[in-house]
Amino acid sequence: MLEAAMWGAIASFSLLIGSITGLFLTIPKRIIAYLMALGTGILIGASSFELLIESVHESGILTTAITFLAGACLFTFIEIFLYQKGGSNRKRSNKNPEGHSGMAIYIGTLMDAIPESIIIGLTLLYTHKVDVLFLIAIFISNFPESLSSTVGLKKDQYSNKRILTLWSSVIVISAISSSFGFLFLENASPMMLSGIQSFGAGGLIAMVCSTMLPEAFEQGGPTVGFVTCVGLIFSLSMSHLG
Repeated sequence: MLEAAMWGAIASFSLLIGSITGLFLTIPKRIIAYLMALGTGILIGASSFELLIESVHESGILTTAITFLAGACLFTFIEIFLYQKGGSNRKRSNKNPEGHSGMAIYIGTLMDAIPESIIIGLTLLYTHKVDVLFLIAIFISNFPESLSSTVGLKKDQYSNKRILTLWSSVIVISAISSSFGFLFLENASPMMLSGIQSFGAGGLIAMVCSTMLPEAFEQGGPTVGFVTCVGLIFSLSMSHLG
């Protein structure tokens, strides 16, 4: 359980690194866009080549498809709610709309981090080793996410202390979520575990496509498509080597 918490915290620690970078350094928007696109490609690849393929082998294509689309659907419904509150702009480096909710941004950030962390705990439970590819995917994608969000929150006059507290609390909750995935699902059947993984994969892919890719394209232009493909082929290579 402690090992699961440690890996969940490590995967999310890049949120704090990105936040500190956004507070004290000026990073060109195009670089942020490329990092976001790279992280998107790696995360899509990790979800597809690791989580979904495992789920198909364990549960079959029909169950995998249903749980995958259910995860994407749940994320979409929550994202629609957050969109109305301004939380959908949590990954944007621009100033958020007037009347946006800081709590919505925070909830949206947790919505991204919690399923990622639970899956880390699940893979540790299921395979007795950390999924290095998925861990790398989360770590890389988290950095530009928090960096871009922090720049946006600074423009909204959020204090440095408040911003750092927000990201630090996400790391703590991520560690707890990873432990939850390991501890409370210990007696779950392999089919249930694979269903949870494909459900999480649906939410993750829906998240990166609706939040990270639009920001990357807006700041980086058409070349982010190629960078995303680089991240995807990196995932495929890592998966093949594993």
